[in-house]
Amino acid sequence: MASRKTYFISDLHLTEDRPDITNAFKLFLETHMTNDVDALYILGDFFEVWIGDDGHTTLTDEVASLLKSVSDKGISVFFIHGNRDFLLGDKYANQAGMTLLPEQKVIDLYGTPTVILHGDEMCTQDVAYQKFRKKSRGWWWPKLMLAMPLSYRRKVAKQARQKSIESQKGKPLDILDVTADAVLDMFAKHNVKHMIHGHTHRPNVHTIEKDGDTLTRTVLGDWYSQSSYLVVTENDQTLHQGKPFTG
Repeated sequence: MASRKTYFISDLHLTEDRPDITNAFKLFLETHMTNDVDALYILGDFFEVWIGDDGHTTLTDEVASLLKSVSDKGISVFFIHGNRDFLLGDKYANQAGMTLLPEQKVIDLYGTPTVILHGDEMCTQDVAYQKFRKKSRGWWWPKLMLAMPLSYRRKVAKQARQKSIESQKGKPLDILDVTADAVLDMFAKHNVKHMIHGHTHRPNVHTIEKDGDTLTRTVLGDWYSQSSYLVVTENDQTLHQGKPFTG
């Protein structure tokens, strides 16, 4: 009997400017979303930018249709917000047939308690970003932004993206990565030994020895130049990285 499977993806940054990534995502779904799959988890930055569920485009409608077809097969689709798409709401989730999860969620992954998250909250050296993150995830800022006209939100999103690019140019690479203390705090907070996240675009499997325990942190890769995904079965896990867009 074939093992059941669960897939994890992150940081596709889907945009009209990169149809090759959208095509890669289609191929991924066609190839891997088979009847032995239990769930697909999307761990943030699925879209390059999200200005609200009312800002739908041909791309977002197409992607929703693709995800709904996965859900209709009986495969559960879950979504955790990233720093690019934290305004994605219930309306789009319903259209896509997916379930929104909190920013940090412990799941039972075939008997292994595992915390899943986008991961940007662990990049604590980037103080300026963390200040913005705290504001943008508060109760008032999203409500204010979503009350603005679409044209204004598009302008703000474009300016924010450009500012982010310029800001990152002047920062050491380590500042854009997670910190060891934040990682250990996350393990301790949720009392688990296994973590899966994205955000840093540095796919790898890290192990940490702490108080006699082995902690495992799996980092998903982005899709700018690869089709990175994690597949977990009842017996093991495999992180696919560095593969071309051909699947």
